[in-house]
Formats: sequence, structure tokens, C-alpha cells
Amino acid sequence: MAPTTVTIRCGFCGRRNRVDMTRVTARPRCADCGRPILLDRPRAVTAEEFHETVAEAGVPVLVDFHADWCGPCKVTAPLLDELAHRHQGRVLVLKVDTDRYPELAQQHGIRGIPTLLLFDEGREVRRHVGAANLAQLEQLAGV
Repeated sequence: MAPTTVTIRCGFCGRRNRVDMTRVTARPRCADCGRPILLDRPRAVTAEEFHETVAEAGVPVLVDFHADWCGPCKVTAPLLDELAHRHQGRVLVLKVDTDRYPELAQQHGIRGIPTLLLFDEGREVRRHVGAANLAQLEQLAGV
């Protein structure tokens, strides 16, 4: 059986924590500061975190490349929240701000936003450009 762990940096202290996604509903806590590691919602990541998280994830990773000013991104955001909540433990949802990390967007060929990429075993396997409804997001994520 394949490992179902992800390595996530604590949003409070920055420590890398390995989280078993089969137990994510038990509300894992950071090994250093004891604060909760919440994976029932999309997590904003830096360029550095992006690479280590996607490469080491034992579950599919859906990444939303977005910007705060983007109308279609604002429409898609609550649906990504719902997807992350409904399917916590089966898919990890990350968010990358293309204004803050343009080099990361360029590396992945992002030409329009929102662009949603699904990674499995560190490789991009699916892509969707533009706003999406919940059914489309679930199909993209394979859940």
C-alpha cells in the first residue's frame, strides 16, 4: 500500500511536519508548537514549500494558481474550500499567488488564472484553466 503522508510546514512556527492523510480528521498538531495543522481547507504555499510538498505528497495535490484581484479566482475560491473540506485526506489543496510567485507560475506554464493543476507522485497529470464548478473540480481532482 502506498504511503498517504504529506509534509506540511506549520503556518505558525515553520516546522516541517509529516501528516498521515488517513488521520487528518483527527486534527494533527505541529510537533514543535502544538498548533493545529488544518488540511480541511486550501493552504497557501511559498515557492519553496510548493516543490517539497508536491514532490513528497502521498496523495494527489490540487494546486490553484490565482491572484487576489482575479474575478474568476474569487468565484472558484469557495468551491475549492468545499472540495478541500469534503475530500480531506484524499486530496491536498494548495494555493499559489501568481503575483507573489511569478517564477513558479512561469515554471508551470501558467498563462491565465485561475489555473488548476493536479499533481500525482510529483508530476502534473491534469490541468484546468478558468473558473470551475464543484463537479468539475471533483472530476479534476479524481474524487
